[in-house]
Amino acid sequence: MALPHAPERQRLLLPAPMPTESTRCRFRRAPRPLPILGACLLAAALLPGSTPLRPDSPTPVAGETSRGPLDRRHLAIVINAADPLSETIGRAYQAARLIPSAQVIRVRFPPGEPDLRPEIFRSIKRTVDRLTPAHVQVYALAWAAPYRVGCQSITSAFTFGLNARFCAEGCRTTALNPLFARGDVRRPWDRLRLRPSMLLAATSPEMATRLIERGTASDGTAPPGTAYLLSTSDPARNTRAAGYGGVVAALASRFRVRLLQSNALVGADDVMAYFTGLAFPPGIRTNRYRPGAVADHLTSFGGRLTDSSQMSALRWLEAGATGSYGTVVEPCNFPAKFSDPGLLLTYYLRGDTLIESYWRSVAMPGQGVFVGEPLARPWPAGPSVRSDGASGARPRRGR
Repeated sequence: MALPHAPERQRLLLPAPMPTESTRCRFRRAPRPLPILGACLLAAALLPGSTPLRPDSPTPVAGETSRGPLDRRHLAIVINAADPLSETIGRAYQAARLIPSAQVIRVRFPPGEPDLRPEIFRSIKRTVDRLTPAHVQVYALAWAAPYRVGCQSITSAFTFGLNARFCAEGCRTTALNPLFARGDVRRPWDRLRLRPSMLLAATSPEMATRLIERGTASDGTAPPGTAYLLSTSDPARNTRAAGYGGVVAALASRFRVRLLQSNALVGADDVMAYFTGLAFPPGIRTNRYRPGAVADHLTSFGGRLTDSSQMSALRWLEAGATGSYGTVVEPCNFPAKFSDPGLLLTYYLRGDTLIESYWRSVAMPGQGVFVGEPLARPWPAGPSVRSDGASGARPRRGR
């Protein structure tokens, strides 16, 4: 991969804690330090008049028609017409968000399998591309499985297409997300020719209804609550904790952030965000999650939604979160392959939707799947955010 070998990028690498073996995790030792690319990029990415940071991104396309957040006009729902549950999820979301019929796309493939074969995916993608109206910027995929296409997550495959640059054999980095830390890009299809995707993931109609209701209930509420950052005793999965102090410094004046040295958060009644690093975070159902809440755990297989040997990201949605993320193939414990809490919360607080905020927060999402209610937007849109950064990374400019 180009990233580890580029001298100008190597100077930006910060040491990551060395992973240890665990009987319940396949995390393997990273062969070199990980680029913690995150949220000091905010200072450059979000300040008015700044030069955009665009790592590995395509040539921009002129003509963004609006600077506001995404809404129902910009989202297409993709439904698997061979799956009754997918039909139920898609129809419910269309009704709740008033998605125009022209933005509901139906395809057919065998339901329930976790890994969609690449040749089947290519056919589906051609159909979806052909039927997607030109003004659509993002996709909601109405199923929990499949969550993977070969070596990529399905949300990565729909966003980038099948592309080996977003895969990695062993403990290696992948291509960078062109939307990462790009607060200036309000219309990703118009600007970057990318449509970020999120699984509207549920395993029952009731779960789908609750998820959709939480998302719609969150809109514009500017909810009080707390972001909990847990530094755990698991060194292999606690690699994001090195940046937690920066998150507190950057966000504490605008939102309550608590840094806890603990393996569990139990009985909290105001969770708006919860980030941890364990294979099986305990006690998550004992907490109360505000509508629009985000939560994820850094571990190898949280994105294996329906058959994981570790805790699935679906457990966060079942517990009451509105959005989550997890990896579907072994990523090793590179923080850049997981969400940067400071970036995610900064964009969310700015008034971006859930899908925008989550996608801007993951530097290398090729192996990870985004799940949740894409258009949830708890905070009203406001002026451009200024930040000193949230995870201690140095600003850098992509060539």
